[in-house]
Amino acid sequence: MTETLERTAETAPPRRQRWGWVLAVVLLGALALTVSGILPFRQLVSQQRQIEHTQDQLAALQQENEVLSEDIEMLGTDAEIERIAREQYGLVRPGEVAYVVVTPRETSVVVAQPDPVVRSDERAWWQRVWDFITGDDVNADG
Repeated sequence: MTETLERTAETAPPRRQRWGWVLAVVLLGALALTVSGILPFRQLVSQQRQIEHTQDQLAALQQENEVLSEDIEMLGTDAEIERIAREQYGLVRPGEVAYVVVTPRETSVVVAQPDPVVRSDERAWWQRVWDFITGDDVNADG
């Protein structure tokens, strides 16, 4: 009986080695689940930002459309047509005298300072990883 116990102890793999394989398989499974969850999340965040950007553009275009519609309505009146003819073309009614005031040009030159450019290489590695996970590294312009 002692021989059979010794044989089974010799042929059975050690418990530590078995737990190491189990741990490795569990970690690989967790890594696979994490990666499969990050990529769709990243696409979802990117698409949500594109939707918000497109909605902002739509709102701006609708506002501009309202302004242009008001301009069209105004151009239908005689007063607006007369105002444009006087301001833009310098026309006057018969018997009126037109004066033009000329102001001297300013000679001062204003030089704008360039904005500092932040390269993505200058950021910390964890910021680049976070931007990848959240989709901030994807350009909104496509």
